[in-house]
Amino acid sequence: MGRRSKEERRKILGEELSKHPFFTDDELAEKYKVSVSTIRLDRGELGIPELRKRTRAVAQEAYSTLQSLDYQELIGDLLELVIGERACSELVIDESMVLTKARVARGHYLFAQANSLAIALVDAPMALTGSVKLKFLRPVQLGEVVVAVGKVLKRKQNKYWVQVSVHVGTEEVLQGDWVLFALNGSDVREMEME
Repeated sequence: MGRRSKEERRKILGEELSKHPFFTDDELAEKYKVSVSTIRLDRGELGIPELRKRTRAVAQEAYSTLQSLDYQELIGDLLELVIGERACSELVIDESMVLTKARVARGHYLFAQANSLAIALVDAPMALTGSVKLKFLRPVQLGEVVVAVGKVLKRKQNKYWVQVSVHVGTEEVLQGDWVLFALNGSDVREMEME
């Protein structure tokens, strides 16, 4: 990107940020071999806000589309949600989430983040997890930022197959495959009667 004209560089930058709004100025500068100042100038000229403002705008839009669970039930901060397709959330591992001696995240927090993200993808008023095949790939340390990305692989009637991959930076720390069931209010009442 460094040898391109300003116009070409800005066009590429605009396209990149429309596809991946969570790139930082530092990451973009490194990726395109230009200075951070150049990225900031280009972003300013294109009218693209800084990362915090982009993240806040995307998150507000994502929360407004939640259906299958309430926003307080979601573990982590929702960054993106296209129901029936893809979703992304972020969780910062704090002191309350780690094992006292080992100083690593308790597994149930990572599972809860991934599970609630998978449920959020279901296009129904309610959803239940049917089964999960899960692998923890490495421990997550206190203070690390965990990003979960989920995508719907297949849907057949009220059954969803969802894959969730959880990363710290570029390193995958958890992966899983979910089978979920979409429910409406009458489905739950029928289950209670059985």
